[in-house]
Amino acid sequence: MENFIEQLTPTQKQELERQFAIYSNGVQEIVPIQELKNKIAKSIIQKTPLKVKLGLDPSAPDVHLGHTVVLNKLKQFQENGHIIQLIIGDFTGKIGDPTGKSVARKQLTDEEVKHNAETYFEQFGKVLDMEKVELYYNSKWLSTLNLEDIINLAASITVARLLERHDFSERLSTGKPISLHEFFYPLMQGYDSVELESDIELGGNDQHFNVLMGRHLQEHFNKEKQVVILLPLLEGLDGVEKMSKSKGNYIGVDEAPNEMYGKTMSIHDDLMGKYFDLVTNLSVEEKVQIKEDLENGILHPRDAKMLLGRTIVKMYHSADAAEQAEEHFKTVFQKGVLPTDIPEVIWNGEEQLSIIDLLVQLELQKSKGEARKMIQNGGVKLNGEKVDDVQLKVVVINEMIVQVGKRKFVKLIKG
Repeated sequence: MENFIEQLTPTQKQELERQFAIYSNGVQEIVPIQELKNKIAKSIIQKTPLKVKLGLDPSAPDVHLGHTVVLNKLKQFQENGHIIQLIIGDFTGKIGDPTGKSVARKQLTDEEVKHNAETYFEQFGKVLDMEKVELYYNSKWLSTLNLEDIINLAASITVARLLERHDFSERLSTGKPISLHEFFYPLMQGYDSVELESDIELGGNDQHFNVLMGRHLQEHFNKEKQVVILLPLLEGLDGVEKMSKSKGNYIGVDEAPNEMYGKTMSIHDDLMGKYFDLVTNLSVEEKVQIKEDLENGILHPRDAKMLLGRTIVKMYHSADAAEQAEEHFKTVFQKGVLPTDIPEVIWNGEEQLSIIDLLVQLELQKSKGEARKMIQNGGVKLNGEKVDDVQLKVVVINEMIVQVGKRKFVKLIKG
């Protein structure tokens, strides 16, 4: 590829550095860095937008902040006039991405893919300007490949290279089956980049193998190779595991302002900088200043969390909602006052039952084991009194308030 950086004027070089600082902020890896700079320089000189790709196999449509890490990066490119290519894997989704899987994934039906894709579009609109996004379904080109095309595609990579993937090698070493169709997932996903001539592809750092395949196949088909930008995975509210709805450590983009703000206040102190980098729309300069102030002790972690909470609620709701959520948090959790909007539940169950059964029946805890653990950790109150005894028998009275943790309240109304 021609060296466009050398052709830039001083003003254009400033624009290059400005854009590069934005795109490189908070990322895990850029492959390769110099090519990204050169592509930006080419875009500036030729006044043509870059094509930035994100591939999606819509198997889990409930979007949380962990998903927005890559969406926020896409938004940065979009705000600088570049084209966002969202590829819905209605074809590859039927194969199933084997990344991180110890067994073959269930293949999705056409109806499941269509439903999940529609849900993605609706929720992605909270971050991206969907009217300026190019949407594609990869069945448009993948379903037209004949056997000769597929053999040519398969000939571009060795089995040994495919087995370098940790999930494949682990399954092979433990005697677990690998279906032949699973090998085609990264090939088909990479072929999307060939078809769309993408300049850049984004992905989580667990997608390293998949997104580099697009670069590999573009070279195989004599196309200009894309640059790969890998983003770190976001730890959830437990501070350890990747944010996940199934693990219950997530903040959903559709959650109510009070819940969103309250959850933010439980984020681990040492993750503050990472959250500001990856899930907020603050400028690079603001993010750098916040991290420096935290490190120097100028900014208290509690105040940083409150700023983070306001920022996140403002992004997905409004500035007024952010202020109200903060006031609600201060009133309920800092001053110990009960909220005024406690949900009421009509109780037609037993008049006397164990505290564990009560928590499970009210769906305040998913299981008896979780309920027991919450009580042992001092997280359960009845009418403001902490429950210490896991064997406690509760006599249900009218307007009894059950509290679990800091944010879950229920008022029982006897039916």
